[in-house]
Parts: sequence; structure tokens; C-alpha cells
Amino acid sequence: MRSFVFNMLFYVFGVFFALLCVVLSLLPGRKPIMFGLWIYSKSMVWLMRWVAGIKITVTGHDNLPEKGPYIIAPKHQSYGDGFVVFSQFFDLSFVTGDHLEKYMTLKHILRKAGAVVIDNCGGTDARDRLQIEADKVRAEGRKLLIYPEGHLSAPGEQRRYRKGVYFLYKDFDCPVVPIATNLGQRWNQNIWTKHPGPATVEFLRPIEPGLGKDEFMEKLETVIETRSRELLDFDNPGALKHSREDLKGGTILVADRKKS
Repeated sequence: MRSFVFNMLFYVFGVFFALLCVVLSLLPGRKPIMFGLWIYSKSMVWLMRWVAGIKITVTGHDNLPEKGPYIIAPKHQSYGDGFVVFSQFFDLSFVTGDHLEKYMTLKHILRKAGAVVIDNCGGTDARDRLQIEADKVRAEGRKLLIYPEGHLSAPGEQRRYRKGVYFLYKDFDCPVVPIATNLGQRWNQNIWTKHPGPATVEFLRPIEPGLGKDEFMEKLETVIETRSRELLDFDNPGALKHSREDLKGGTILVADRKKS
């Protein structure tokens, strides 16, 4: 019953805030639209706590750089962790795929919010667009969120880490703050059933500028996957399908789904 009520409210809130953000996007500047997205995220975190019974703890704020732009690179297990991260920052830019732009309303909101929209198919054009759009974010001193895997992954699993995060790290010449989580145990990917219980979203120590591609990618993947595995609650597994023994050698690499 909790999952049903939460999911119904999830869609109701989504429609309401989409309409609100359309109105806010007509106002000058980015602040009105960012306020709408921030309140939306706060509302969803509230729903997770009081309707779905997901008690989220956010830790590691002392690892966040005190000033200047930086990149946030989270483990991505569900829409839930996105709401949690957005609720922590009022003015957060983010990288997203161009598949969302087929919806005109979303396209307008994304543009107004200053999102960095790239081609899902990747390639040189996507790389160039990523750099151009990211330069605007850096010039304004904003923080930028990018999901290194580019896809949702189930708890205890991981997907291939993509190089886009490295190119941003290199171009920005600023720290990258990794984020580990086990929230997927409570809200796994976009699966209907939610599982009550505690969950953690943790800001990890920043990776400072200056590393080469291979060293950076290995370090980012290692710290995120290691800490996310350590956070897994085997006593209250929820959506976790793997045992402690299964994950003894590390998280399980899952191939990206091929597009039809």
C-alpha cells in the first residue's frame, strides 16, 4: 500500500511541479526556475520519508569545497538519489541526455535551468557540445552534476564508467566530489515497489585536479563503488538481490542495454 500511495503522489507532484516550473521559466533569470526544482526535490525527499518510509541520511558535507565551481559525480541507483542531491544545492547545473528534449515542456525547462544537454549517442559532437555548455557553467561559478555511469544501476551492481566525466574534470580544472549511496535498496531504479528502511547518501573526499585520464577514471570508480558496497545493508536488504558473498570481490559489472 505504501508503494502504491507513494507512486501515485510521485506522479501528482511531478505534474504539479512541471506546470509550476513552466510558469517560473517565464520569469527573468534562472533563480525562479531553480527555486521550483529545489522545492520539488525537497518535496520528493519528504514523500520518501513520510510516505514510503525511506529514512535518508546525508553525510560528508565537510568534504564539499568551500568555494569555486566543482563537479559532483554520484552513484545513480534511482530517481531518489537525484532528488536527494538536488535538495542539497539551490543552484545546481546538471548533464542530461537529449532524449528529454523530445518533450517540448521539458526542453524549455531544461534550457532555462541551464542544463548541459548532450547527444545520447555520444561521439565527437557530444564531446564538443559538452565542452561548450560546460564552459558556460564554469564561467558562472556554478556546480555541475554528472552521472559517471550514464545509467541507473541496481544496488550491488555497476555499469561502465563513461569518459565524459573526465573531460569535464580536465576542462573545468576543478575538484570532483564523488557520491556513494545505498538508496537503491529502498528505491531500485524505476521499479514500482519501494522498500521502507534507512538509506545513506554520502559526499566523499574530492578528487583534486591534475590526474591523467586512466588514473582519474580508476580512482573515481574505485572510491564510489567501494564505499557504495560498504554502505549496503545486508540485514535489511530491500531490493538488494546479491548476498555479501556475491559481492566479496566487488560490485558486479552489468553491460549497458543496447538500443533497438
